[in-house]
This record gives sequence, structure tokens and C-alpha cells, in this order.
Amino acid sequence: MPVTIIGLDADDTLWHNESIFRSAQKRFYDLLSPYGDADAIEARLAEVEHRNLGTYGYGAKGFTLSMLETALDVSRGDVSSSAVGEILATGREMMKHPVEPLPGVREALEVLAERARLVLITKGDLFHQEAKLAASGLGDFFSGVEIVSDKSAATYHRVFRRHGSDPREAVMAGNSVRSDILPALEAGSYAALIPYPLVWAHEAADAPAGHPRFRELESLTQLPVWIGGLP
Repeated sequence: MPVTIIGLDADDTLWHNESIFRSAQKRFYDLLSPYGDADAIEARLAEVEHRNLGTYGYGAKGFTLSMLETALDVSRGDVSSSAVGEILATGREMMKHPVEPLPGVREALEVLAERARLVLITKGDLFHQEAKLAASGLGDFFSGVEIVSDKSAATYHRVFRRHGSDPREAVMAGNSVRSDILPALEAGSYAALIPYPLVWAHEAADAPAGHPRFRELESLTQLPVWIGGLP
């Protein structure tokens, strides 16, 4: 059965993202050092951020709100207005950070676009994700863009069928086992893990080693070869 659609994640698959969040977190922990050690603040921020995902969704805006909430919490409301301003500035800088495509991405997309329709499937804030795609210069490779609130098997069923493909004729590629691999396989698609050196704890999961429709690749540049060998 030929592959007719290739779904691609955006953050940490096409361009750097988690490294930007890690830098912002380091700045945040340093700012709040008078109120506790970095490990304790990190744990509290992770708890707050996880709880807020259902309200704020994914992305820099929700993360900034979670940093503000954490700052008020760990300081018992004593955080200074200048610190609040610094947190807001950190969030703005994340939103405006230059988009840097990962090595080999453009070349891989050129080859993949000749094989099948490419659809960007990403979580996050609509405005920010659209802005990052525009800034990346990669938008012309995609026949469709889907910015979703979460990635589940139902999401992949809906997206692939909307773009005219049976999920069994689709491939999903991304850096997150939890979001890009497991639900795509559940939907009946092929799935390729493109690891990124940094993994957000919320996205961590064990790869489904041995699954006949799964492959872990070293980079996106290997995806065309793997797809070319699929039955």
C-alpha cells in the first residue's frame, strides 16, 4: 500500500524549540533563587504547567502564565514587580526567538514532497506556530497545516482523512514518542521517531521497539529512504 501522506511534527523536528524553553527555565530559576533551590522550583513549575495544559494548551504563552503562577506560589505572593516584568520579558523573547531549522531539514523536505503530500501536524498556540512556520521558510513544502490542541489516535484519523488518505497509507514523523509515535501507530499509520537531544518530561515515553510500522531514525534525512523501502 503506497504512502500518500507524510505528517510532520514542527517543534524539535523541523526547528529548535526545547532548547529555547530550557534557556527560559534557567533564567526563571535564577530569578527565583531567593525563594528556593532550582530543583524545588523546577518541580513546582512542572506541576503547575502540567495542570494548566488543559486550560492554556501548549506553547510559550501558556508556559509564561505558568511561570507567573509558580513565582507567586513559591514566593507566597512576595515576588517583586521587577521580577514579574522579567518573567513577561522572558515570555516575549521566547515568542520572538529566531526560528532555526535543524540541519538537513530543507533538503529532506524537498525529497519528501516529491513522494507524497506533506502535512504539518503540530500542537501549540495557533498564532505562534503559524508565525514560526512563516519565519522558517519551509511553508511552501506543505499542502496542509494542522495546529491541534492534542495528538491522539482520533486526531490522526481525522487529519489524514481530511487530507484524503487512509491512515494506513500515512506516515507520521516527529521527536515525541508520546505525541507523534504511539497515537499514530494506534491510528494504523506508520511512525518514524526523529530524536531530539532534549525531551520535555511531559512528552517522555518508551519507544515501541519491534512494532512492524515503527522505525527510529537518526535524522529527518533518513526518512525518504525508510519510506522508499516500505511495502
